[in-house]
Amino acid sequence: MKDQEYERVMELESRKLAQEHNRQIIIQTQKEVEKNNDSIAELINNKLHEHNIKSFDIVGAIGAGKTAILEKITDILSQKYKILVICGDITTRVDADRIQKKNVDTIQINTGRECALNAYYILKIVKNIDLKKYNLIFIENVGNLICPAEFQLGMDKRIIIVSTTEGEWVIEKHPLLFRMSEIAIINKIDLKERLGTDLDKMVNDAKEINPNIKVILTSAKNNEGIEEIVKELNL
Repeated sequence: MKDQEYERVMELESRKLAQEHNRQIIIQTQKEVEKNNDSIAELINNKLHEHNIKSFDIVGAIGAGKTAILEKITDILSQKYKILVICGDITTRVDADRIQKKNVDTIQINTGRECALNAYYILKIVKNIDLKKYNLIFIENVGNLICPAEFQLGMDKRIIIVSTTEGEWVIEKHPLLFRMSEIAIINKIDLKERLGTDLDKMVNDAKEINPNIKVILTSAKNNEGIEEIVKELNL
């Protein structure tokens, strides 16, 4: 009986060691992926700078208004600049088709099960297009406030978009992307009164998380704040 108990204890210990080993492998693998991604992102950024291209990575949850705001700002900027917009989504090219109507070139990336774009996707595009054609590149990342924080894409600035419909706690609950962004857009302020969203809290939360972030209040529906976004891009 004692031998059986000893064997059971040893088997449990062996399983624990195996689980810990596997966990370390997973952690190490993730670190390698992130390290490789950052190296590729730096390569992308250098390549774009060689062609005097300014670039922006736009992140935000589904329904925050990323595509609507891109439609507005590219409608203005396309009068002066040649623009490429790269759209990331699980499936379809609905957003790319919307933006393309604004006299803007678009490329759709469908990630399948992956919840964010990474630098590998962007490098493939950069290697296979004529960069001399463009002055500006925008990336509309997959709708998500968590996964995109793991991957830099080699753009000059990251813009995060949230909306009043997500509630006043959304920024406090997702601080990492706000720390990593230069511009924060709080969209759908035309719905603030109807929803009772505490807009001041959202602004204060963004500033507390990242004192250097520029916060812009917008209504894509009413064009409010759109010109301020264009100005803040410093083109």
